[in-house]
Amino acid sequence: MTRRPRLFGIDRTRSGLQRAVDDELRFHFDMTVRELMAGGMNPDDARREAERRFGDVNQVRDRLTHIDRQRVGQEKRAEWWSGFAQDLRYALRGMMLQPGFAAVIVLALALGIGANATMFGIVDRLLFRPPAFLIAPERTHQLYFRRMVDGKEFTGNSSQYQRFLDLTESATTTEVIGAFSTRRVAVGVGEDTRELTLGAMSASLWQMFNARPVSGRFFRADEDRDIGGANVVVLSHGYWQSKYAGSDSVIGKTMQIGPASYTIIGVAPRGFAATQLLTPSAFIPIAVSATEDFGEMWKRYRTTYNITWLEIFARARPGVSIEAMTADLTNAYRRSWEKQIAVQPRTAPTAIAQPRVALYPIFEERGPEPSADTKVAQWLFGVAVVVLLIACANVGNLLLGRALRRHREIAVRLALGVSRSRLARQLLTESLLLAVLGAVAGLFVAQWGGQLLRATLMPQVEWDSAIADPRVLIFASATALLAGLLAGLAPIFQSRRTDVAVALKAGAREGYSHRSLLRTSLLVMQAALSVILLVGAGLFVRSLQGVSAVDPGYDVDQLVWIEPRFRGTQLDSVRRKALYDGLLEHALQQPGVENATLALTVPFNATYSDDIYLPGADSASKLGDFIQQGASVGYFATTGTRIIRGRGFSDEDRAGAPLVVVVSESMARGLWPNQEAIGQCVKTSERTNPCRTVVGIAENTKIGNFGNDWDLMYYLPEAQLGTNYYSMFIRVSGSANNAVDAMRRALQPLMPGAGYVTSKSMESLVSPSMRSWRLGATMFATFGSLALLLAALGLYGVIAHSVAQRTHEMGVRVALGARTSDVAGLVIRESLRIVTVGVILGVIAALLAGRWIAPLLFEVSPRDPMVLAAVVVTLMGVSLLASWLPAVRASRVDPAESLRAD
Repeated sequence: MTRRPRLFGIDRTRSGLQRAVDDELRFHFDMTVRELMAGGMNPDDARREAERRFGDVNQVRDRLTHIDRQRVGQEKRAEWWSGFAQDLRYALRGMMLQPGFAAVIVLALALGIGANATMFGIVDRLLFRPPAFLIAPERTHQLYFRRMVDGKEFTGNSSQYQRFLDLTESATTTEVIGAFSTRRVAVGVGEDTRELTLGAMSASLWQMFNARPVSGRFFRADEDRDIGGANVVVLSHGYWQSKYAGSDSVIGKTMQIGPASYTIIGVAPRGFAATQLLTPSAFIPIAVSATEDFGEMWKRYRTTYNITWLEIFARARPGVSIEAMTADLTNAYRRSWEKQIAVQPRTAPTAIAQPRVALYPIFEERGPEPSADTKVAQWLFGVAVVVLLIACANVGNLLLGRALRRHREIAVRLALGVSRSRLARQLLTESLLLAVLGAVAGLFVAQWGGQLLRATLMPQVEWDSAIADPRVLIFASATALLAGLLAGLAPIFQSRRTDVAVALKAGAREGYSHRSLLRTSLLVMQAALSVILLVGAGLFVRSLQGVSAVDPGYDVDQLVWIEPRFRGTQLDSVRRKALYDGLLEHALQQPGVENATLALTVPFNATYSDDIYLPGADSASKLGDFIQQGASVGYFATTGTRIIRGRGFSDEDRAGAPLVVVVSESMARGLWPNQEAIGQCVKTSERTNPCRTVVGIAENTKIGNFGNDWDLMYYLPEAQLGTNYYSMFIRVSGSANNAVDAMRRALQPLMPGAGYVTSKSMESLVSPSMRSWRLGATMFATFGSLALLLAALGLYGVIAHSVAQRTHEMGVRVALGARTSDVAGLVIRESLRIVTVGVILGVIAALLAGRWIAPLLFEVSPRDPMVLAAVVVTLMGVSLLASWLPAVRASRVDPAESLRAD
């Protein structure tokens, strides 16, 4: 008997394979029985003999089923890959036939995917990615300390060195506890002296990382002691490359850090920044750092809890829950608090302070109070997602338009036997191929645009290239897959609705009107999302305009801040006063310098506050903090702070003369409402101190932020203040940014010993406070413009396709007497109807989202009518432009040609 080939015509489902195997076994068993009966056996003996020959039938059945399943799987995979190769070749041929169409789609996806990859790289670094080389990130936390102060809970992540030692000794659930602090310190000697950011870290902190030194070694616990410690330093990889050209011979050399000489013992690997986002230039033992930083104060306060300056990190033992770790550290904190009460009796009792520990991720940006930059970055990531959705809608619309043009082709393929699922797979392959090409192009967009954005947002972070970052590559790949799926849904949905008989009988222009709803819906979505982005851009632009228009009370653009650093050089009060006078005199002799002054408080950098008392009244502290500015005679002329009433300081306001004070307008209004402040008595620091007479009212100033409230400021003549620690402000005739280096070089030679001066423009101090608004305005406007462009292209494509499909209708209208303006108006009204619906939905969504974005704005309502009106007008104007060319084409239709073409 001729046997059938295996698997020929077999149902390849699991149950079908099982039935086929059973049928085949039964066939062979019956044939064997027949052969035995033909040889002379009776039926029973033949059946027993056949069963003996076949052995364990179940085992044979399982083996055959397994073989069949493997073969079927191989055939299915081969068929799938063959079909995929066919689909891929078809998609590539289509791209080569319409390169412009493909380029537009790839560009739109590249912009959407590139924007998302860029923002993901930043948000990932801020909020998700653990520090480089960190061991067990899920078990490692930063400690935040909470306690009750005046009935309110205070939370902070800064602690004392003695607290760090207490927790290290007392905690039982931790595997390692480390401390870290950053400091700006002078590095180098003479003209080469520069202030750099160094990381002061406990030796135990190295145990939290699996980093290995590129050269040399890391410092040990015996070198991290305040008594008997070692002046050793580990260089960061970036500083090692820039300063020492990556030479291994640097090990054993010395470098001047602050007033002391340190020995270089090692180089950290590339990307190591310990617990920080911003990479320090070098790492030194924290106990040695404290000894150098605080000097004699450290000897006095080393075992107390007065100096709060470091952050504490801990890694839990394996198997310890975060709840158990929190409870253990809280108990350790309370035991430490009891020690603090014993040393400092004025400390609030434990029952009142209620000290406890809260655990958060290592980076401060992920703590209880994210920075404004972090919040804006989160919003921008959401905005990038919206841009991607707009790009997907745009691409989907373009692909749907092509599918509508190919509806007869699709109908023919269906009529020839192609399944709808096979056709959907082919359409999906086209969209995924375009998405992959868009992702490749998008990575280059992320590489170029990301560099600019990262340099603006976090310039000191060591960033990986977007193309070389595995996490960004994975995200871009996932985004491309999602974009391909989303963009391919529209043509797939359209193909599944194709009526073969109707499509084959229809003309080329038929079948459009009942399919336009999907394309129109996609356009409405693009318009609505564009409104949201443009409203956000408008709000941030208005915020930036508002904060830029605020007069801080001094001339930011013309001020250079000079800070003398003595670096361990000891000067008595007479010599220090002579040095300050010499620096002022020498500064005034420099070209372009208009004036110079000494100053105690530096806006947006360092402030000094003190208590204020009025005769016959309690402390005025209920009004807030009073910021003290010690200044020399030329202060107001130098800074540009106006004296509204009275006078500023003069040479008569010297030591021994009647004590005077100038107060800000807000301070005068708060202390003496409805009274004249000139001539009033003010006592500073202590109630028992003598009166200072108010001789002038100065304009309000912004010292620490651009919030709504003006700072309460008062000014004392430096000759009557008695302190010897001052900075300098120098007023130049041009831009302060251009004079910074010249001022530093001019004044550096006057510094005694290893001392040096630092110089910065006032703009560089103020600018970071405006960065979140500037970043939001720039990026929202960029993404909003991109969304607007994509929406305009999508609208143009749909309207142009509609006009092409309705050429016959337009010809009939013109033949029946319609004017060209009527035909053009018909097209434009169609465009405006679509955009109007999108605008309405977008405005509603923007109003609903306003409450979340309101905290990021500056004196602007999230429902600002000017912004909303401007966005509506802009969208309507763009829709007019996008529909103008199709409208012109429609108005020029020749009715004779269109009717003949029918």
